[in-house]
Amino acid sequence: MITHLVPTWRVAGSRGVETAWVGLGEGELHARGRVVGTVPAPYWLSYELEAGPAWITRRLRVRAESADGERELDLRQEGGRWTVNGVHRPELNGALDCDLSLSPLTATMPVLRHRLHRRPGEQDFLMARVRVPGLTVHPSPQTYTHLLPAGEGTEAGAGEAVTVRYRCGDHTGDLLLDGHGLVLDHPGLARRLP
Repeated sequence: MITHLVPTWRVAGSRGVETAWVGLGEGELHARGRVVGTVPAPYWLSYELEAGPAWITRRLRVRAESADGERELDLRQEGGRWTVNGVHRPELNGALDCDLSLSPLTATMPVLRHRLHRRPGEQDFLMARVRVPGLTVHPSPQTYTHLLPAGEGTEAGAGEAVTVRYRCGDHTGDLLLDGHGLVLDHPGLARRLP
């Protein structure tokens, strides 16, 4: 069974807005998104994301438009081998997930795979991080830690919001996630609109 969701976030990090049409199934995520940002300069961005099985990124296609012109990115992963616009990028090998900068959506895949929205744990990840609006890709080590909901040592229920701490370099943020593993609030970066 596939769950269809349409979250919209106000993105403080880009002084913009993102809307995604998300389909979540058993071990899979498919999404189309649109972003309007004004930092570092005004830009539009559209993306398509395919992840699965086990919520592992298969493909991220991104198109960005700004005053500097248009850029396109085709990021693919197959069997641990990453390509960027058809060119193998061995420094990304070992990553299972993409991370579209300033987008709260791409935090979902590692959270779901390790059930960090439901139970205690900490996981280190290597991500294929895409900077926007330039669409450059680089490896990014990150750590996600489930911070327990109401009862110490208990699993979160399907509808219960939980907090997962995100660390990347010197940046740490506590992500409030819904029962689907989608960001409700990432202080300083993005907040989901009702």
